Amino acid sequence: MEQQEDKIKEEAKQEVVQEEPTPQTENGAVADDKDKKEDKQESKKDRKKKCDKHSEAEEKVQELGEKLAEVNDKYLRIYSEYENYRKRTNAEKADLILNGGKDVIKAILPVLDDLERALSTMGEDDSHRQGVQLILNKLQQILQQKGLKAIDAKGAKFDENLHEAVTQFPAAEESQKGTVIDVVEKGYFLNDKVLRYAKVVVAI
Repeated sequence: MEQQEDKIKEEAKQEVVQEEPTPQTENGAVADDKDKKEDKQESKKDRKKKCDKHSEAEEKVQELGEKLAEVNDKYLRIYSEYENYRKRTNAEKADLILNGGKDVIKAILPVLDDLERALSTMGEDDSHRQGVQLILNKLQQILQQKGLKAIDAKGAKFDENLHEAVTQFPAAEESQKGTVIDVVEKGYFLNDKVLRYAKVVVAI
């Protein structure tokens, strides 16, 4: 009997021992929980690092975009300034080519005036008339080839951009008021620009 009771007690002890968790198992479970927590912390740190890197990359992209816009704006300004300079210099060159002899032609105008006056004082039977006419025609042709053109003034409305009034006379008729009734000195264009204003008498 005693042996059987001892045997039953031993079996009961073994069952209790099997049911209680061993310290090793508990330590293992705690260790697993710690590993999981550490993994979570590391993954959070990784995500934070990635976010920081991403935000830094975005800032760099934005900064580069601003610099590119600034450089592009400077380029456009310089290009437009160069285009304006090129157009201006081309226009100046063209004007210089057309009007390069402006001072020389202006200096010749009094000679042209004298020839016209001399011709107007000569009679039809004057022996020198034909020679003066030939010289005047030749000079006028040369100057016309260079762009010289007389300003039509007599009978036209007075225009301060073309005419210079040297004197005024009362108008014989109402319709003559403000018109040029006589030309004292002829005016000229050089390539459609006024080279010399016409000196005129205006009816008032």
